[in-house]
Amino acid sequence: MSETTSVLHIFNSLSGKKESFVPIEDKHVGMYVCGPTVYSNVHLGNCRTFISFDLVFRYLKYLGYSVRYVRNITDAGHLEHDADEGEDRISKKARLEQIEPMEVVQRYTVDFHKTLAAFNTLAPNIEPTATGHIIEQIEIVKEIIASGFAYEVNGSVYFDVEKFNTSNTYGALSGRKLEDMIHNTRALSGQSEKKAPQDFALWKKAEPQHIMRWPSPWGDGFPGWHLECTAMSTKYLGDQFDIHGGGMDLKFPHHECEIAQAKATNKKNPVNTWMHANMLTLNGKKMAKSTGNNILPNELFEGSNPLLSKPFSPDVTKFFMLQAHYRSVLDLSSDALEAAEKGYNRLSTGIKMLSQLPKSSKSSLDVSEVIQAYHTAMNDDFNSPVLIAELFETVKLIYRVNDGEETLTASDIEQLRKSINAFVYEVLGLTLEVAKKEDNTFLDKALEVLIEMRDQARASKDFVTSDRIRDALLAKGIQLKDGKDGTSYTLKS
Repeated sequence: MSETTSVLHIFNSLSGKKESFVPIEDKHVGMYVCGPTVYSNVHLGNCRTFISFDLVFRYLKYLGYSVRYVRNITDAGHLEHDADEGEDRISKKARLEQIEPMEVVQRYTVDFHKTLAAFNTLAPNIEPTATGHIIEQIEIVKEIIASGFAYEVNGSVYFDVEKFNTSNTYGALSGRKLEDMIHNTRALSGQSEKKAPQDFALWKKAEPQHIMRWPSPWGDGFPGWHLECTAMSTKYLGDQFDIHGGGMDLKFPHHECEIAQAKATNKKNPVNTWMHANMLTLNGKKMAKSTGNNILPNELFEGSNPLLSKPFSPDVTKFFMLQAHYRSVLDLSSDALEAAEKGYNRLSTGIKMLSQLPKSSKSSLDVSEVIQAYHTAMNDDFNSPVLIAELFETVKLIYRVNDGEETLTASDIEQLRKSINAFVYEVLGLTLEVAKKEDNTFLDKALEVLIEMRDQARASKDFVTSDRIRDALLAKGIQLKDGKDGTSYTLKS
């Protein structure tokens, strides 16, 4: 951890503003992030969310916090269309493919881990599953019934939202008023066993054909989707913890229901800071398998989707995502990925050049100010695009030092190297050096040919051809440098 003069501020979805981050327990952070429902291959939108919270996890660790990062696996209880009726997504997949539900879970959990490993994300400290915490969920349902905020009907248990709202606030996170919700859905009353359409399932009775089922005091059934996160977050992080994250689409109803369940049992707000990552669109439209406007991670890495001009590595894709703030909508396109790849290569080349810079007896600028800019960016609600912009400014500085326009001492160069490595590799989680080596193989070979042609022209005193090759390459951003050991090249930023 490097010294920094600024304080970390995080945008809290509950208050709607940036707040100074002060953990409940000094030097310790409890963070829970809603994980995937493992009934299909993880899509890029979900990957963006997990990459965003990997950034949060990494920076908190960089600041010296001991972080307990919990991210669940939803392997039961998530019904279609996020509703209280219909079929469990995993059970449906198992029925259609005529396999066991846990085969579905295993297949797509492995895919999820493999994909996030490709993006070089850190594993959470704990990765609990919904099916591994059925007992805890049943106990919470009992507590909510005892508190008077739930009722049982025909083997199912529902949360009484109207009754809860008389002494609490339901809708504070999403900015919704219960009165408006009641008005907009009043016509549906009486079409369900629930007292009111706003009530949500804590426990659902399993029909005879339902595959995934567990015994409970109310009969065989399965937990409601919202219940699992309350059970697992409080079990591993306590009744109150520091950060709860997830995609913007989970704010309502999922996270709103989590707050209600926790307050019904513990009489307190469960989370100090709620964080939500925004969505990823494709060519200006929402990603959807039904319309074909969709790309899976493997298709991106292999270039096998017709919407792409070429393959893009996981590292370039991650860099592309980090160039936008986690709270902003990000539109993915082949052109945008190509632009990100050029910037990625420029950053990689600049970092590679850092170890080869000439060293002077004194510096012409204050390196600490350069490094402070990195901290300032990340302390402003994990502002990765500003951090990347500052890194590009540093690359320009590296070129100026290399060209003799600025000077740095050996100690300043080492200090800069350590900070850049920390923010690029530890905080952003990029793997530039390995990827850059692969990307430059063909470029190196092509330039070897051009340099040899230029050397032959110079030896023949054909300086017109020699200068033409040099100037043409420079116009394309490639600078040739003649030295006693031959000619080398650098990519200009």
